[in-house]
This record gives sequence, structure tokens and C-alpha cells, in this order.
Amino acid sequence: MKPLGLYLHIPFCRRKCLYCDFCSYTPTNEDVLERYTDALCRDLRARARDCSEYTVDTVYFGGGTPTILPPRLLTHLLETVAKEYHLACNTEITAECNPATGDTVVFSQLYGAGFNRLSMGLQSAHDEELRALGRLHSFADFRKTWEDAREAGFENLSADVMFGIPKQTAESYLQTLDRLCELQPQHISAYGLTVEEETPFGRMKDQLILPDEESTREMYFAGARELERRGWKQYEISNFARAGYESRHNLKYWSCDAYLGFGPGAYSDFGGDRFGNSRDLCAYIEGKDITAERQTPSKEERENEYVMLRMRLCEGVRAADFEARFGTDFDARFGKALETYVPSGHVRRKDGGYAFTREGFYVSNAILSEIVDFSE
Repeated sequence: MKPLGLYLHIPFCRRKCLYCDFCSYTPTNEDVLERYTDALCRDLRARARDCSEYTVDTVYFGGGTPTILPPRLLTHLLETVAKEYHLACNTEITAECNPATGDTVVFSQLYGAGFNRLSMGLQSAHDEELRALGRLHSFADFRKTWEDAREAGFENLSADVMFGIPKQTAESYLQTLDRLCELQPQHISAYGLTVEEETPFGRMKDQLILPDEESTREMYFAGARELERRGWKQYEISNFARAGYESRHNLKYWSCDAYLGFGPGAYSDFGGDRFGNSRDLCAYIEGKDITAERQTPSKEERENEYVMLRMRLCEGVRAADFEARFGTDFDARFGKALETYVPSGHVRRKDGGYAFTREGFYVSNAILSEIVDFSE
């Protein structure tokens, strides 16, 4: 049986954050949540017939805010997955959660239903910075939600933080990490702010007062050093984990493994094809086909994609793995180009292949654009 990851998109939030470009909507009433859950179950059942040769070993409920759904609906979705698909005995089952959208009662129901991992959006431990991002919670709200999840039985908790945000300094960012580390998460994602065009931040970008480039750079490097000093090992550009708690679902994306996405705005890589859905919520609920794009990548495109995504990981790309997968000489295709960045300290030789150093991670997009041919 081949491994497979499932992604279930829950496109609802109480209010969209000022920086957010994800597919999400404010639900008008609970009937919308019910109908959307029914649509997801319908889609899950329809796709299951294509997955008889696969074992699902990760299930990820992303958003939006999945915990905006009542526990009975999230439980119904997970029960549908368990009924229609072959689940591995140790399947990683994650739900994203915003602070103040769950308590001990809610989390106890989710834990009892089989959810075993929660990913919470903190972003900052400073209330002034949270307000500047348009977040609805305070740090006290986050801490209370976190403690409720622990009390309910969750041992695997992840938190997101952001750097390079309005009103933030290198000092305040390190204070955020310090307060988060005190709560002993198993996993931490630390993302730099990207101002997307079709967001409130994008529309006000000329008025935004953000940390300068040097301050943002210092946040990235100082934050990574501090997390590793305190026992969270970096395994990807933006992700750190205690040993054994790396996000198994996200590793599927970075390793070019198979996954199926359900819901508006969700993407899939399955059966040799890549395909994605439009953001049309109403059409999805009504049962219409919302497939917006589909392609069968060429061998060369797959090779480019593999190197681009694997180089996000600290372990990088091993020539032997690449050649076993594609039957292509790695050094001729990519190795010689990567070698040119070794003297500058941006790339290092590792395990018969190459990986970015932390300096290389920070400018990885620029380096990859010189190495990977995206025109193919």
C-alpha cells in the first residue's frame, strides 16, 4: 500500500486577518457549516474509490479556522475518512486552531474522536503586535487555549509565529519565542511576513511601517539560533521541532509525496497529476465541479519541483535518492550549479548531495531561481 496524505480545507474564520491571502469566509449561520460538512463528506466518498491502493497516514484539517466547526461536525468528517479510506494505525491527524475557538470541552471531544495534533496560530506574544495584524485574540487567550488543549490530552502541539510584522523589533520577537518556549510546544513554525497584493496589508502597503531588512534578517537568524539552543531543531526553512515531532503531513509536500486536497482552494498531487480547486464556496456546496487547473508535469518539471522542495529541508537533496527516483544524473542536472554556492557558504555538501546552510535558506529563492528552470 502506498502512503497518502489528505488535506481537508475548512474555509471559515470569525474575521480575516489583515495579512491573510488564504481561502476563507465569515459564515453567515450554522446551516452553512452543516452544508459545507455534507459537501466535504460527499467529496471524500467520491474520491475514495481512487485510493484503494493507498494507506492514509496523515490527515490535516486546515483553514481558515477548522475549530470554527462544532466538534460534532469535525468528528463526522474524521469518521467519514476512517470509514472510506485505509488509515494507518499511527496516522497523524491535525487540526489547525485559532486561540479562543476551543476550550477543554471542545478539545476533549476532538481528542476522543481521534485527533492527535493541534496547530495554533500565535503569531506574536505582544498584544499590540497582534492588534496590528488584525488578530482577534490576546496572548492570554492563546495561553488559556493552549492549556485547555493540554488538559484535554493533546501531547503534540504546534504553534505559528511571525517575524517582520508591524510594530515588531528583534527584541520583541525574541520575547515572543521565549514566552512560547515556556509552554513547551512540540513544534514551532516561524514565518516571515509576506505582503500579498489581494489583502488589506497589500492595499495599504505604502502606509505600512515594517521592520527594515536588516532587522528582519536579524530576527530570522537570532530566532533560529535561540530555538535550536533551547532544543527545537530546525528541519525546514521555517520549521523547528522536538525530536520525532516534525510535521509528517507537511513533509509530504516537501518530499513530493502523494496528497489529496478537498474543498475550495485545495490542491492535490495524485496519480501523476497536479490539480487545484477554485475558491467558489457556493459552487462547491452545490456539488459543482470546481476544478480550476490540472496538469500532468513532465519528467523535467518533476525533477525541478523535487529539487526546489527538497532544498527547503535541512537534509537537502541526496544524489542517490534523486537518481533512483528519476534515473537522471544529479550532478549533471543540478549538482554542478549547487557546487558554485559552496565557497560562499550558502550551500554545503551533505550525505552525497547538497543542502542549504542557514545563510542559504535566507536567500534560497534567489539561488533556486538560478538553478531550477521554471520555464519547462
